[in-house]
Amino acid sequence: MNYLTDEKLTILGSAGAIGSNMVQAALTMRLTSNVAMLDPYDPGNEGAAEEIYHCSFPGANVTWTSSAEEALTGASYIISSGGAPRKEGMTREDLLKGNAEIAAQLGKDVKRYCPDAKFLVVIFNPADITGLVALIHSGLDPSRVATLAALDSTRLQTKLSQHFGVPQSEVTGCRTYGGHGEMMAVFASTARVGDRPLSDLIGTDELTLEQWEEIKAHTRQGGKRIIQLRGRSSFQSPAHHSVLMTRSVIDGRRYPWPAGRYIDSEEAGYRQTLMALETTIDQNGVHGSIPEGTEQEMADLRASYEHLTKLRDEVIGMGVIPPLDQWSSVNPNL
Repeated sequence: MNYLTDEKLTILGSAGAIGSNMVQAALTMRLTSNVAMLDPYDPGNEGAAEEIYHCSFPGANVTWTSSAEEALTGASYIISSGGAPRKEGMTREDLLKGNAEIAAQLGKDVKRYCPDAKFLVVIFNPADITGLVALIHSGLDPSRVATLAALDSTRLQTKLSQHFGVPQSEVTGCRTYGGHGEMMAVFASTARVGDRPLSDLIGTDELTLEQWEEIKAHTRQGGKRIIQLRGRSSFQSPAHHSVLMTRSVIDGRRYPWPAGRYIDSEEAGYRQTLMALETTIDQNGVHGSIPEGTEQEMADLRASYEHLTKLRDEVIGMGVIPPLDQWSSVNPNL
């Protein structure tokens, strides 16, 4: 079996449903023959590794360990689902303190064991904040760190396709930006249903204003609904998309959805935060631009950004990351 590379991919949280699915997806997509599984729970991690061995991927070198040094040393690509999952009744923000501390340790481990890593994807919630914390402590260039943000956009696409009774692939340009949470900005101006702009359909008998508001609410509550339906948080979709993001860095294949990336004080007034934007992921990492939308959409994006800055400042207050003007002392790339 031919793989895209033999460079090391380390997956954190590999004993869990998301992490173990990522390992399988990476090998099924033939990203790399060299996969390290890292999880503090040895029995579960060994069990997940055994399942992968039973798949019998030709030429695969899969290892498992609870040692960050062993798993991360020499890693070129890292995907971390290693935070606490959201449970029913919890918001993503409820996970803030504990998962921010986990993200800080992840960043420190990256800096210590694989400072030349090409790409780090952080997917555990609240992902915009955990990704930012990991970036600060990792010392990596901001283009080398991204967070998973696609699921809000794919949930919007799914609900629109169900509403109009058309194949999901016929609903294009679905975009949500800003934070991965209740404050996300849901854009209508970018989307199309077949050859018709979504904006032309909103307010008609085909999609009343009330129905559009319901679809936006459904999009914002998509993760919560999965927990209610399945009794656990999403795992197949985050595993799939995080591996696709990593594949784009390995071979330059286009990743078609938004991703979370760092933005600095020079980009349209958005300052020192990480959030979902229009992005390109390729061998140079993640980069992109501030999206364009209607006046209301841009106001929603600004509100989402301001919500994230409040969470960021809470984490600063916890002592997990330093004050804004001290970030460069921890990570010279910021």
